[in-house]
Amino acid sequence: MTSTDKNIPVVAQSDVVVVGGGAAGVTAAVSAARNGCSVTLLERYHHLGGMASGGMVLVLDDMVNGKEIVVSGIVDEFVARMQKEGMAVVPPEEDRYASDEMYRKWARWGVHDFHQAQKPQPIVYACAFDPDAWKRTSLDLVRENNINLRLHSWFSDAIVEDGAVKGVICQTKMGRQAIRGDIVIDTTGDCDVAMAAGADFSQGQYIVTTVFRLANVDTDEAERFEHEEPEEFAKINRQARRIIGGAWEMWWLKTPIPGVVWCNCPHMPGYDGVSVEDLTKAEYEGRERMMGLFEYVRENMPGFKQSYMLGAAEQVGVRTTRMLQGEYVVTKDDIVNRRYFEDTVCRGRDYYTPYRALLPRQVDQLIVAGRHYSAEPEAQKRSREIPPCMVQGEVAGIAASLALQENSMIRDVDYRKIQKQMRAQGADPGDIPSANATGVDSLAQSA
Repeated sequence: MTSTDKNIPVVAQSDVVVVGGGAAGVTAAVSAARNGCSVTLLERYHHLGGMASGGMVLVLDDMVNGKEIVVSGIVDEFVARMQKEGMAVVPPEEDRYASDEMYRKWARWGVHDFHQAQKPQPIVYACAFDPDAWKRTSLDLVRENNINLRLHSWFSDAIVEDGAVKGVICQTKMGRQAIRGDIVIDTTGDCDVAMAAGADFSQGQYIVTTVFRLANVDTDEAERFEHEEPEEFAKINRQARRIIGGAWEMWWLKTPIPGVVWCNCPHMPGYDGVSVEDLTKAEYEGRERMMGLFEYVRENMPGFKQSYMLGAAEQVGVRTTRMLQGEYVVTKDDIVNRRYFEDTVCRGRDYYTPYRALLPRQVDQLIVAGRHYSAEPEAQKRSREIPPCMVQGEVAGIAASLALQENSMIRDVDYRKIQKQMRAQGADPGDIPSANATGVDSLAQSA
């Protein structure tokens, strides 16, 4: 801290400070609290949930390897709580297979395996949900676990003493405020804390998206048109995708609220997700494109003729910015070839995340969780979905508690203890590789 920084008031102190209240951050905070830590959670927006709520990325996927469910833990609690409200939709186990009937029944929920080349793609364990239900669930979990939540707190700088992070400084309406802690978890998505603390990072860039929702859509009629008049549908759909300027194969999907659909588009390349200028331009461009699409489908697409614009997401959807260059950098080859690591502590679809990929090399008492974990851009592109980021958060919370219990550096925590506690919490740490895993990256080989 500089002499000026020393005059900043310390407004909170806890064992663990989690910076970023997105899906990974809430999970990290809950995990640390349940393992006996006092926790402060900081978030810049007025809500929790990050891309799952403010960004309206309204499908949880990347949770299965074939028929095997491999992503579990606190994410399951989110699904169960939202289902209890009627605000989450999951295909039942008996419907999770490939057939024309199941595809027609479920694909517009976004719960099919889009990684599969086969047609029709199989229906899998995945979850379509409502963004406000995600916010409510996040707040409930934070309150139930006695986490000190500080919203409207924009991360500004890291407090580093003798090479270890001892807290952070935030900008607020009351001025700059300091929050001190023994261990800091960086769940900012943009590697903000690690960068400020002096850790190595790389810079990546991918498409950004201003997600939006339309209301009063007759989804039954829209689906009938798609399946019963395929040639006419293909012509209109092709023009719709041209107008929006880039989208996934299915640019609209159903939500738990009848008549409300969400549109995970437009795809806008060439924007830097941490640039003020670029993010501002993306807001203008995104809205221009979405209104162009809306006007076209309202005039031409059956089922959309009485629809209206419900609104855009509060946050622009940023997929890739800064990424940690940690003790291990996960490569595209690791992901594509399903490489298993001796120190795997969590996993995604059919890939494995070593504990080392959450740890910066130069800075102590700091761990990251989320899309900014240590990976090559082409690896991150394949492993940045919300559920895998959430289990990284669960790992980070456990690792922080173990380091505090043992009075050790977080980098020195035994990954086997993390694996054991993950299983105790109902999460799959990936320590038992699936049958299609390849190779074993041992710590002896990596040294």
